[in-house]
Amino acid sequence: MISLGIDVGGSSVKLAATANGQVLWTGHSESYSRATKDELISAIQRTAAGRTKNISTVGICVPGRLDRVRRMITLSVNLPSLNGLRLDDLVGDAIGDVGHVELLNDSTSSAYDIYASHNLSGRLVSITLGTGVGASVLDEGVPLMIEGDSPGHIGQLDVSIHGEDVIGPDGGFGSLEGYIGAPALVARYGNDMAKTLANLTEKDAPVRALARAIRIFHAIYRPQHVYFTGGIGIRMRHLVPVIRKMVNSNLTSVADPEWTIGTGDDDFHAAKGASRLAAAKRPSVTPAAAAV
Repeated sequence: MISLGIDVGGSSVKLAATANGQVLWTGHSESYSRATKDELISAIQRTAAGRTKNISTVGICVPGRLDRVRRMITLSVNLPSLNGLRLDDLVGDAIGDVGHVELLNDSTSSAYDIYASHNLSGRLVSITLGTGVGASVLDEGVPLMIEGDSPGHIGQLDVSIHGEDVIGPDGGFGSLEGYIGAPALVARYGNDMAKTLANLTEKDAPVRALARAIRIFHAIYRPQHVYFTGGIGIRMRHLVPVIRKMVNSNLTSVADPEWTIGTGDDDFHAAKGASRLAAAKRPSVTPAAAAV
């Protein structure tokens, strides 16, 4: 059976198909801005390129606050077209009927794939840096949930940098997302994201804000591992030694002194994780079959 992972991001859609834990193919849509429902459907279809015929399970992760009972997003700041949209309808309209649809958190899906592909143990904090900022905490591969499907609203953490005041997209003062989310970086440095990320140093407010956030994570979660994922996160590999040094400077003694830091390997961790999680959670007997 083939499982499809759909990662609906604030600026693009990523897909990954797996079977028996092995990745069959991946795909990345063209970029969009505040896409409508129809534009999201079109992005999924074009990216799948007709490869959905034998899909039996779908895992979909989307940015925002998920209502599992109504199976919809109740608040998506960076992709408003998702607000009130039933995710089963989005999947059905994009690829047709499938046997099982699993609703997932993008940060948790990314963390799950990182944990497995990097053979980690202990506690992982995976920070997703893209259009927005999110995070997941895994203990031996099991997600820690504090609010909804997350360990808290990490993107809204107040990491104010003196003299560099910001207001995040949710209206919060000093939020991490207001410093290092993609729109914040574009507003601060311009549209050339590759150049921006290549030129960032420890003197830049976004890097200082991220280091401050990780220091807070050490006090709250005490992770053995910290990884960056997402379109921005995986492109910050060159900053990892600098950020580790910033974080370790007079770091609280409750932190694990042997903690490691790294980045994801590609843009498809959330899609691959969603595909694998959906396959693992797929009921062995569907409700329709059970009623026969």
